[in-house]
Amino acid sequence: MIDVTGISPEFKPAVLSLAARMRADGFQRSDPIREIPALLGDRWTSLILLVLEIGRWRHADLRRVLGRLAAEGQISQRVLTVKLRALERNGFVLRNVTRDVPPKVSYQLTEVGASLVGEARRLIAWVQCHRTAIDAARAAFDAD
Repeated sequence: MIDVTGISPEFKPAVLSLAARMRADGFQRSDPIREIPALLGDRWTSLILLVLEIGRWRHADLRRVLGRLAAEGQISQRVLTVKLRALERNGFVLRNVTRDVPPKVSYQLTEVGASLVGEARRLIAWVQCHRTAIDAARAAFDAD
């Protein structure tokens, strides 16, 4: 049970309800309900997913295209590897390794990853729909 001491009585029921939902859905830092939105909110992951939606990519080719698409410029090899590992760990990306010498490694979306990209596209559409309001709010905030 959450301590609601000091919380306005009008908000206590809603806070208790939210706390119960969080306990049911997962509230620990490592729970997917917290980790996945954080993963998507970083600088590179959404773009990586959108590129992987196109098809299977070798690491170097993926890095090259990300560098050309991103306003930030080139993604480092290390950062790309870390992001791909996080996506693989969560079941969004499949890492394929050939038996060739040297082995060739490629990455592609899993079915769950493709579903996540669909949700990311919905969020992108929402942002586009509300872009004017967001820009106005930013301008008003920055003017203060």
